[in-house]
Amino acid sequence: MSRNFLLFLFSALAFGQTAPAPAPAPAAPLKIGSVTVTGSIRSRLEAWDWFTADTGDNSYAYNGNILRVAFAQSKENWDWQLEMAAPILLGLPANSVAPGAQGQLGLGATYYLSNGRSQNSAMIFPKQGYIRFKNLFGDSKQSLRVGRIEFVDGAEIAPKNATLATIKKDRISMRLIGHFGWGHVGRSFDGANYVYNSPKNGNFTFIGGIPTRGVFQTDGWGWMNTGLGYAAYSKGWGKGVHAADTRVFAMYYQDWRATTVKTDNRALALRRADTANLRIYSFGGHSIHAIDTKNGTVDLLAWGTGQTGQWGVQDHNAYAVAFEGGFQPKSAKKLKPWFRGGFYNGSGDDNPNDKTHGTFFQVMPTPRPYARFPFFDMMNNQDINAAMILRPHKQVTISSEFHALRLSNKNDLWYSGGGAYQPWTFGYQGRATNGNRSLANLYDTSVEYRVNPHLSLTGYYGYADGRAVTTAIYPKGKNGAMGYAEVLYKF
Repeated sequence: MSRNFLLFLFSALAFGQTAPAPAPAPAAPLKIGSVTVTGSIRSRLEAWDWFTADTGDNSYAYNGNILRVAFAQSKENWDWQLEMAAPILLGLPANSVAPGAQGQLGLGATYYLSNGRSQNSAMIFPKQGYIRFKNLFGDSKQSLRVGRIEFVDGAEIAPKNATLATIKKDRISMRLIGHFGWGHVGRSFDGANYVYNSPKNGNFTFIGGIPTRGVFQTDGWGWMNTGLGYAAYSKGWGKGVHAADTRVFAMYYQDWRATTVKTDNRALALRRADTANLRIYSFGGHSIHAIDTKNGTVDLLAWGTGQTGQWGVQDHNAYAVAFEGGFQPKSAKKLKPWFRGGFYNGSGDDNPNDKTHGTFFQVMPTPRPYARFPFFDMMNNQDINAAMILRPHKQVTISSEFHALRLSNKNDLWYSGGGAYQPWTFGYQGRATNGNRSLANLYDTSVEYRVNPHLSLTGYYGYADGRAVTTAIYPKGKNGAMGYAEVLYKF
């Protein structure tokens, strides 16, 4: 293991050992006349020890930063926001791409390739720039945003129940549409976002737009030949000890980048010859529940989607489901533990030579909440997972997770990625599995310390114990690790 990786571990442990201090009252926001100025600065040292390739550097560290500054003004019937972003990548690895299935050796290699093979890259661009019309047709429940916006699916309403709010943020939102906020650039959409929100009748949300470039490419100005439309109805319900949140949604995604080679399990010659569009229809929903008992709070989660449409010249039929449950006992009040477990399955393709594509397509998500060491995503994947969350202080959260990862179909690929982000890159990588299914067991821990309302420190370490799939692809070293130390300041 590299010296940089060990230095990271020391830093992360130091974060975890810092004693919490009382949080001061938040300061008043900065004002320029009637315009409010807010922003954030985030700096993260990432250390990667990817599965060992035959050639190339699988162990390295680099620094990723992003500065965001927003100007906003609110009136009775409209408001606006202009937010600029400046990602800065330093010390990207220049020798972390191996030939064949071994491919890119971690996200450092992805950032490097996505920015013209430059070890240092920076840019400034408009992250958001929109006007929101409120009180549409004289109705305070209706609003419309037009312009460049951030959007995530599954977070249309914020439950008042703290358990449901946390589950929605960490285990529901961004499964299919995400802003990729964990990355150093992010993703936005140029389009329109309509919202009808009624405490009594529920929430209806619609967005239609074209995603911006970004995610791994620091230049976030332009567009791609992709677009989506999404509509969802959400409602909170339940009384007393039983609180719940339910959503149904429909989404259409189209990719008309004819020269971009699709990532799937067909032979390369067939994929290069397939210049037809992707047209993916997704229908699904979720329901989450928090039930208070005399011994503690029980939570339940169900999420699922079915897909149809066209995968180039192939028909597309796929699905994904997730079931989870948790318990927060009233005992052990000093640690406030939360134990959770679940099962996820995203379909894979059984036959690369037929006329049907059966791999669940994750569209444009933020994969990291569901893959904290992001060497996998939700495509052709089965994930038996467990988590323990400890909250020994209101400013400290410690989270440990376990994932037993197995591919859904041995005739498909091991996928990773988060969707389209530049015109010439499909957005997902796929590695041949050599007929194997068992991918890895992932063990990880994170520590977040919220020093005050403005400053937070986070350390993370994840270790992947590789199984048959990684052993076949990386015979020199089937195991991998990744960690980071992060500082986030908001103003």
